[in-house]
Amino acid sequence: MYEGTDAVMLSAETASGQYPLEAVGIMDRIAARVESDPAYRSIMDADHPAPEKTAADAITRAATDIATTIGAAAIVTYTTSGSTALRCVRERPSVPILCLTSKLATARRLVLSYGVEPIRTAEIDSFAAMVQDACRWAIGRGYAKAGERLVITAGVPFGTPGNTNILRIAWVGDR
Repeated sequence: MYEGTDAVMLSAETASGQYPLEAVGIMDRIAARVESDPAYRSIMDADHPAPEKTAADAITRAATDIATTIGAAAIVTYTTSGSTALRCVRERPSVPILCLTSKLATARRLVLSYGVEPIRTAEIDSFAAMVQDACRWAIGRGYAKAGERLVITAGVPFGTPGNTNILRIAWVGDR
């Protein structure tokens, strides 16, 4: 867990033995305890290489910092390839990550990524549609309520892989 694992798996014997639910419960408790360890964040930071020095990495790091600073309900990433969501995962933010993508294959690939809920959505073509879509999904999935904020990352032109160049703070609901 201290290695930055996205998911853990029980062996076939443990998962299909007499106590599969209890085995999963214990594994969940172990993961939760590791992640609540006060030393967890410093170990993660020390043991993992610094992100690349690209605009996309800078925006992702900033999104995590901003989400913490303003108490955002979630980070929402719009991605075609999934790379934006994976960059965010690397930062281990303290808030959930909603990954909105129009690509079913991308959503499926991200299912086991740490802290990510991938959601297949329609293509977007404007900033207004991006914010509206992010708020709708965050409310619909129970991550945010009216009056809370989201940190949204995307790339323009929309739908172009490898082009994360936008960070937006949005209020959920009418404000």
